[in-house]
Amino acid sequence: YSFNSHVAEEDDAEEVPEFQVSGKIGAKKQRKLEEKQARKAQREAEEAEREERKKLESKREEERRKEEERLRLEEERQEEEKRKAKEEEEKREYEEYLKLKESFVVEEEGVEESMTEEESRSFLLEFLDYVKKTKVIQLEDLASHLGLRTQDAINRIQDLMADGTLTGVIDDRGKFIYITPEEMAAVAQYIKQRGRVSITELAQASNSLINLQPDSQAVAPTVA
Repeated sequence: YSFNSHVAEEDDAEEVPEFQVSGKIGAKKQRKLEEKQARKAQREAEEAEREERKKLESKREEERRKEEERLRLEEERQEEEKRKAKEEEEKREYEEYLKLKESFVVEEEGVEESMTEEESRSFLLEFLDYVKKTKVIQLEDLASHLGLRTQDAINRIQDLMADGTLTGVIDDRGKFIYITPEEMAAVAQYIKQRGRVSITELAQASNSLINLQPDSQAVAPTVA
């Protein structure tokens, strides 16, 4: 056992603490490095999440814009359809008015007088209102009041029924019975529900389904 060996052993003993300190520093650095990497990974994840959120918001915004555009176009289409329907209805009503105006020629003492447009329109409105409110009207009496032949009065009523202005029936006793579209629908529904019905049953049902009482405010139109 020599002096040199003793010195070498002492050197080895002194180097051990230095190795241990170095190991502690390495672990600390490793931990900091891992924490740094973890923070970086978290930032990247958050950034990726923000990007994904932006994409979703952008997609939703695009879908919302497309939906608004679709609704706008649909609204414009509906408005255009309403406008066209209104124009067609006004045109149809005017054509019906012209047709009815031509048919209403008042005979007085064998001389036919054509009404002015304003008089004819006013007369038509009063005539229709009177017939609807009276509900059951003797055509002979109506013709006499208007200065028409009975057959002419019947023709006028039939013209109005043909174009849908009036709904009702002319019975075999020369009476016109005005039936509202709602009452017509009620009778049709009754027949549909019952299936086959006799004339007697239908007549009895009609008494309850159709109002035959005149309106007390009915005023007959007069010819100037």
